[in-house]
Formats: sequence, structure tokens, C-alpha cells
Amino acid sequence: MSHTVRRLLLRLRLALQPVVEVLVGGYVRGSIWWLRLWPLWLSAGGMAFWARTFGPFFAVSKVARRNLTAAYPEKSKGEISDLVRGVWANMGRLTAEFAQQDRLWDYDPARPGEGRVEVVGAEIFQRLRDDGRPALFFTAHTGNWEMCAIAGAKFDVPGGVLYRAPNNRRAAALIEEMRSGTMPGLIRAGRDAGRQMARMLAEGQHLGMLIDQYWTGGPEVTFFGRPCATNPTLARLARQFDCPVHGMRVIRLPGARFRVEITDEIALPRDGEGKIDVVGAMQTVTGVIEGWVREYPDQWLWLHRRWR
Repeated sequence: MSHTVRRLLLRLRLALQPVVEVLVGGYVRGSIWWLRLWPLWLSAGGMAFWARTFGPFFAVSKVARRNLTAAYPEKSKGEISDLVRGVWANMGRLTAEFAQQDRLWDYDPARPGEGRVEVVGAEIFQRLRDDGRPALFFTAHTGNWEMCAIAGAKFDVPGGVLYRAPNNRRAAALIEEMRSGTMPGLIRAGRDAGRQMARMLAEGQHLGMLIDQYWTGGPEVTFFGRPCATNPTLARLARQFDCPVHGMRVIRLPGARFRVEITDEIALPRDGEGKIDVVGAMQTVTGVIEGWVREYPDQWLWLHRRWR
């Protein structure tokens, strides 16, 4: 392709970008409006059906099959295909639930087993809320991970969550608008995120982040027996502030129900000076996540390239 043609294509893409943003933003807004019209069990079940049916034909499903085959060499092709369909079903449900996230939480500590949401470790939330110390939470793309931040807000745990915004500005603005109504302080990943997180921890607040995706240049850890690079921000902040680290996940249950679980403080390895060892800490929390994924493999996002 000649230099002139490349320049023309670049100009065309830049000229069309505002139109694409409007179309994508409108599609996202319209989809959310449509999904909010129906009861959760119906919209989530419908989205799971369509995602489970058509998702395996998308090119990205090849990534999931490769990942699953490498992680579970003992499984047959049929078992791998079943897991891929389960991953897509989870994504379909997550889409419908995101549209109704302001309606999901119904946990009542007076009747803890009667609602859509059950909580394991409610007393830990309450202790963290009242002890005046900073703490860090890690989670993974498993179950309905969006509800981790909702749980923190509902238990009045002061703090925020780190998130990565979509590239489409209109879609990003809509998603941020929806999240801001149900989640604590949102910290957009970017140049200033580190300073913002450090300031919040210094003030005794709490931070949550997803740590299960590939991170270029990050320290190497082992996940399902394979080396991969990971984001060391969690361990670096824990080392800097010497604050407790807890794992948190949301397990999808039958009947459009959820179980929110928070772990006790994770004991992280320390170096000869008594400070948290960054690489060892990331291996420890990665091991916790591997245990979660092995327990519910079809609820994890096998669609991304965790190993490179």
C-alpha cells in the first residue's frame, strides 16, 4: 500500500470517527434502554441464550479455546466447547445485568438468605468500614465482577475502584454515568491514576482493582502452570502503605442470584527488610484467582489473551 493511500485512509478514518462514536454511543444507550424494560431473569436469560448460541462463532472464541485447552489438557474438545458456550452465556447475562445494575442489590443483613444477593464476609466489610485504616481489594473478570464495587458502596466502605474506559467517548460517558450511581469513587486508568490512588490510601480509604489481565512489562507470575505478565500496582501500593489486602469475587448462582465473597486478609510474602515483596505478592494473589477460576471455569473471561 502506497504512502498516499495510507494517508487517505487515515484521513477518512479520522473524518468518520465522530460519526462512528455517535452510532456506537446511540446503540449502547438504546440497548440499555431495551434491556431495562424486562424483568432481570428474562433479559439475562435471553441475552445468555443469544450469546451462548452465536458467541462461539466469533473469532475471539479461538482465543478462549486455546486458553482452555492449555489450562485443561485433560479435557476433550466437547468439554472445551461447553466451557466456551458457558463463558459466552456469562457475558450475555453480565450485559443484561449491567443495564439494570441499580436494581441488583437487595441484600438485607436482617434476612441475609432471602434476597437475590447473599454475602459471605459481611463482618469483614463492616470492620473495614469502621477501622479507619486503608485497605486494598483485588478481583478478577469472573461472575458479575461489576458487583464488587457495588458491594463496597452498599456497605459504606469509603474508597474507589480503578477502571478502564472504552475508547468510544460517548459510550464511555454513558457507562461512567451508570456506574457513578451505584459505585464509589471511580478512578479512570491513566496518567493521574497512581497519584489519585496514593492520595486516597493516605487518607485511610480503600481501593479495588481487577488484576487478571496481561500487563506489558509487568512482573512474571505463573497462572495455570504458564508464565504471564501481571499488573504490579496492587502489590506496590500494599508495599508503600503496608495495608491489608483482601480478595473479592461475585459468584453467579442459579435463578439470577449472586454470592458476594470477601476473603480474610491475604498473608503476602515479605523481603529481608520486612516489606511486601512485589513479585511474590502478585504470585500469591494470582494463585487465589486461579483457585476461583478452577472452581467456576465457565464464569471467567477466557476470551482475553492472558498468556502471550
